[in-house]
Amino acid sequence: MSTIPEQTRRRVLQALGAGTVLLAGCSSSGSETQQQATSTPQTPSQNGAQSTDVDRVAADPTDIPAPIDRNTSETIEVEMTTHEQVAEIEPGVTYEYMTFDGQIPGSMIRVRRGDTVELTITNDESNAMPHNIDLHAVRGPGGGAEDSTVAPGETATFRFEATYPGAFIYHCAVPNMDYHISSGMFGMILVEPRDGLPEVDHEFYFGQQELYTTGDTGEEGHHDFDMDAMAAEEPTYVLINGERAAITPNNYGSPSIDVGEDARVYFVTGGPNLDSSFHPIGSVWDKVYPQGAIASDPHRFVQTTPVQPGSCAITTLHAEVPGNIKLVDHALSRVARKGALAVISREGEENTDVYDPDPA
Repeated sequence: MSTIPEQTRRRVLQALGAGTVLLAGCSSSGSETQQQATSTPQTPSQNGAQSTDVDRVAADPTDIPAPIDRNTSETIEVEMTTHEQVAEIEPGVTYEYMTFDGQIPGSMIRVRRGDTVELTITNDESNAMPHNIDLHAVRGPGGGAEDSTVAPGETATFRFEATYPGAFIYHCAVPNMDYHISSGMFGMILVEPRDGLPEVDHEFYFGQQELYTTGDTGEEGHHDFDMDAMAAEEPTYVLINGERAAITPNNYGSPSIDVGEDARVYFVTGGPNLDSSFHPIGSVWDKVYPQGAIASDPHRFVQTTPVQPGSCAITTLHAEVPGNIKLVDHALSRVARKGALAVISREGEENTDVYDPDPA
């Protein structure tokens, strides 16, 4: 049950407007007046770069829960905190992100089909806006959003059973949810099948979103959110893990695998508007589970897989030669102009039977 006192719940609903119940979850119903709530950004302004609250919001793609090794169902307690914090999109460009647990994508939740999840969400007291969470793995009103809406400084708890397997997005779902998601409020919940997942050598976790700001791409200074640009679906940045080219050798570094090893890549597209044409330059996806549908047969040897906003993909790749694999959105202007790039490094001996860089 929710731990929000009834008086607090009424205050949150008043702040959000009467459209909250209609908007909780993925619905966009409600009048224009109902949409205008405390979850809306202030009047845009373009100023000098602000001092940052955190050094980075880009999630470490290797920092994910270990595979589940049990054959019984359990009750899993999950605690998450929402934050509004200033960080750099790229050097010299600041923005006030919104996050789950201070990272983009938010912390991966990993459970087994049949588990009961008791989820507690806290809205940090320093925040200015209400937040909540809608998990696509939940068979319940708004995916839990209606019972997790919390004002700054408040906490709510609800419980659900993970009744179906797969990789599913979660995201904030207050009014103007597109603004909150664009600013970083999305992540993945992985529900493993009862028999678990095939063993691999490595697992990595990435997420893509587009960001709409009052400045131009690369323009130094502080960027505020631009609602008009979002309505026109004209983003300033398209980002993997929240910052421009964050998970690359020249930024925070890249995860690595050895020649001969397999890696599983979990990928979530927050959107809020654009599909991702997810492609590994220098390889193919040896297996793809579209929509994160791990209970279905995988597609094999896929060059580029579409991942719609509000969805996920589970992919695997095998390292046969050394060299970087660049993870991109193959709408390539988003890579060259707007920052959608991450890298996985392959290390080991050359395999000239597969690829010979200098046939003499």
